[in-house]
Amino acid sequence: MSVNLTAYQQINEQLKPFQAKLVAVSKIKPPADIQALYDAGQRIFGENYVQELQEKQPVLPADIQWHFIGHLQSNKVKYIAPFVSMIHAVDSFKLLEEINKQAAKNNRTIHCLLQVHIAIEETKFGLSEEELVQLLETYKQQGSRLGNIRIAGLMGMASNTENMEQVRNEFRQLNMLRQDLKSRFFPDQDAFTELSTGMSGDYTIALEEGSTMVRIGSMLFGARY
Repeated sequence: MSVNLTAYQQINEQLKPFQAKLVAVSKIKPPADIQALYDAGQRIFGENYVQELQEKQPVLPADIQWHFIGHLQSNKVKYIAPFVSMIHAVDSFKLLEEINKQAAKNNRTIHCLLQVHIAIEETKFGLSEEELVQLLETYKQQGSRLGNIRIAGLMGMASNTENMEQVRNEFRQLNMLRQDLKSRFFPDQDAFTELSTGMSGDYTIALEEGSTMVRIGSMLFGARY
């Protein structure tokens, strides 16, 4: 078993002062490893691939909160809508509509995070600030027909760089953006409070810069091969 329970306890202690949640990134890891971390108390697990998540969900405890954290295609939403708790990487209004449609079919509400492109790299997915505002304007006008989703906040991935000040600045800017959009679009609602930033290499910085949810895999499950 490659689960590092010592690291799990240490990370949880680090999260406590920030009241942040741990998403244990379990992609490419067997159900036995997920069960081991579940037995230690973990309940939120993040997966990147629809087919893999479909295979794991039925053989693991029913009270696991599954978070889909990878890039999601609209035509795949129906496969995870019956059970997924949160979708982290929503990058279009069209995808929001599809999530709502499939959630309604299953008589569920699915929480969604809007993915913002904050990194230097061109390859990472996500909305620009302008596209994000445009999406929220559309949601403000049409949100009443999207009763089976809840926009819970923002998600972002920092640049893959050794420059930790660059990373810190990206996280800080995203937190400021979330606060600004919260006051503009959700001022009187208990919504848009989540900020999913920080992974194994930079989660301590993310916590200092307002993260409410860190996505950690290799520290808990070991390297992926």
